[in-house]
Amino acid sequence: MTDTALSTDTTTRAHGVGLTDEAALKVKSLLSQEGRDDLRLRVAVQPGGCSGLIYQLYFDERFLDGDKAVDFDGVEVIIDDMSVPYLDGATIDFKDTISEQGFTIDNPNAAGSCACGDSFH
Repeated sequence: MTDTALSTDTTTRAHGVGLTDEAALKVKSLLSQEGRDDLRLRVAVQPGGCSGLIYQLYFDERFLDGDKAVDFDGVEVIIDDMSVPYLDGATIDFKDTISEQGFTIDNPNAAGSCACGDSFH
């Protein structure tokens, strides 16, 4: 195992969330439109929604105490330490089809979700 492989493996485990190539490209495109290079993609879980918890994805310039970060080919994804257990093993994707458009989160930790897919438990 090379140092690079070890580093990537260790880094990915920092928060356990994956980002597909399609999602990374879309994030890079959105960041380019913003014209800023100091923003990261923050993924969080907050109380709310009809199922109990909602996902939040947004750009954030802050790096808070306890945040876990992973760099995906130039896209830094940060997750607060309270959200990590709810998101460990999840994958963020971007869909752009006739029936779906936007970011999706495939989360194996979600026991159920609402009909619209915006909240989970």
